[in-house]
Amino acid sequence: MPVISRFLGIAIAILFRDHDPPHFHATYGEFEITVTIRDGQVRGEFPKRARALVLEWLELHRSELLADWDRARAGQPLAPIPPLE
Repeated sequence: MPVISRFLGIAIAILFRDHDPPHFHATYGEFEITVTIRDGQVRGEFPKRARALVLEWLELHRSELLADWDRARAGQPLAPIPPLE
């Protein structure tokens, strides 16, 4: 799974040629969620604080995530996205 960002123990990845809608995967320890990029819908279980951090990061980087989604669908290298600070 190509990791495009890491912050505070959270890893964010987009899979190549994954299914629609555009989304990313986030892992934190043994927890994993998928988050749709356009509306922030979350599937899976995450600690409350870690989930809030992921959604805050999404709001800051939505356009970059959509660009990486398009790259992944085309089989192109993904661009790293800055972590949440």
